[in-house]
Amino acid sequence: MAGRKRKTPQQALHPTDLKVSAAKLNKKCDNPQSPETKRSHYFIKNDLQRRLGEDFFHQPCVSLAKALLGKVLVRRCADGTELRGRIVETEAYLGGEDKASHSAGGKRTERNTAMFMEPGTIYVYLIYGIYLCMNVSSEGEGAAVLLRSLEPLQGQSVMRQLRAVRRREGARQLKDKELSNGPSKLCQALNILRCFDRRDLASDPDVWLEREPVTNPAEPHDIVSAPRIGIESHGEWAKKPWRFYLRGHPCVSVVNKEAERQSGNVMNNLGPSDVESDTKDSTKSRGRNGNIPGTTLPSVPSVDFSI
Repeated sequence: MAGRKRKTPQQALHPTDLKVSAAKLNKKCDNPQSPETKRSHYFIKNDLQRRLGEDFFHQPCVSLAKALLGKVLVRRCADGTELRGRIVETEAYLGGEDKASHSAGGKRTERNTAMFMEPGTIYVYLIYGIYLCMNVSSEGEGAAVLLRSLEPLQGQSVMRQLRAVRRREGARQLKDKELSNGPSKLCQALNILRCFDRRDLASDPDVWLEREPVTNPAEPHDIVSAPRIGIESHGEWAKKPWRFYLRGHPCVSVVNKEAERQSGNVMNNLGPSDVESDTKDSTKSRGRNGNIPGTTLPSVPSVDFSI
């Protein structure tokens, strides 16, 4: 596994600067953060107790994909505003033999470098030339987990404004459950930028993960295991049940009734559970992907990314 590369933190966009063009909103972070932003008001005792550290990410890919369900993704904006969403759907991409992974066959490129970095590294990539998807690296060479859907918990009004930038003028107002119920919708709603690629989710001042909220805990849902989305061209790998979501949750992007009917595809807890033998085999060969599409653009999932 390649050693961790560290980039200088970049300036995040201010959530109030939303009535601007989509190009400006999604521009790369060209300017370094100010000392004030680097220090971040987040680093206080109570918040540090909730934040997930690097040990959490040191899990096999499938195990991490399940463990992420129910955890809270936090995006801290430049003015201190925090946006929060509970993770309700993930996909595991193991790299190596997993032909649906960007790192299939151990292929390492400038684009997928984050997949070969330490567990907990953010991997952000572009699809269709305009939309972004966020992944988190796990144990295993080239393995990572795609964050597919969130349940908005805090900052819904700001999320709604961020989503509106890419919607046509006069479009109906989005319901809360529609704000981040897809991998690219998630990135838009939390203003996840391309420059977040290769940053450390365990220590970054602008984006991090927290344990389930004590005052607003997730309801006890089953974990459904279903085939991943949009990788049909990858043969047997398209059938692997490595998409995980909370049964019955309204923010899940795509419900798979057939998978839900199969009792063997349902797990009854949110913690890391046993990893299938297929997972172990792929992890050995090299396991780290972290994407929704396949290795080529035509394999990108055929789902609605809220154009």
